Amino acid sequence: MPRIEIGDVVRRTLTAATGEELQIPDPERLTHLQFRRYAGCPVCNRHLRATARRLDDLAAAGVREVIVFHSTAAAVARYHAELPLPVVADPDRELYRAFGVGRSARAVLDPRIWPAAVAGTAGMRSLRGVVGRGEDHLGLPADFLIDTAGRVLARQYGSHADDQWSVDQLLILADTLPAR
Repeated sequence: MPRIEIGDVVRRTLTAATGEELQIPDPERLTHLQFRRYAGCPVCNRHLRATARRLDDLAAAGVREVIVFHSTAAAVARYHAELPLPVVADPDRELYRAFGVGRSARAVLDPRIWPAAVAGTAGMRSLRGVVGRGEDHLGLPADFLIDTAGRVLARQYGSHADDQWSVDQLLILADTLPAR
């Protein structure tokens, strides 16, 4: 599966689970396009809660968040309706294929994810999502930082479920990469 490379240009119109249209690139801000796993994933839950707590920092750095799950819109709404972040449902994995975001048994078998998985379940209202019937538990995360012209400034393809940029790493990238 081909991957997106630094310098590639991305232009897409996505639809959030709320119906909001999202233009990539954003003409005024960097876009952090996050590919997460399934909507009930405890590791993703922990990561997105940390992102939501730092939205003011991200906005001050000129970064807009867009999150993609390979879950249905109903599953996204069930687990993430209260998040102040735009979330895109991609149950057919069209965007995952277009961006080269894969899957691997290492996603869940790597021992480095276990602390994050345990911590992530603590913030969930129900553990039903952890099981995520009908969901692909082998999906991997990926992060893309896209400038206002659509150019990919940085990217990371995760090797396990908890292998994504932290908010601090994202803020450093937004501050140190070439002007947009």
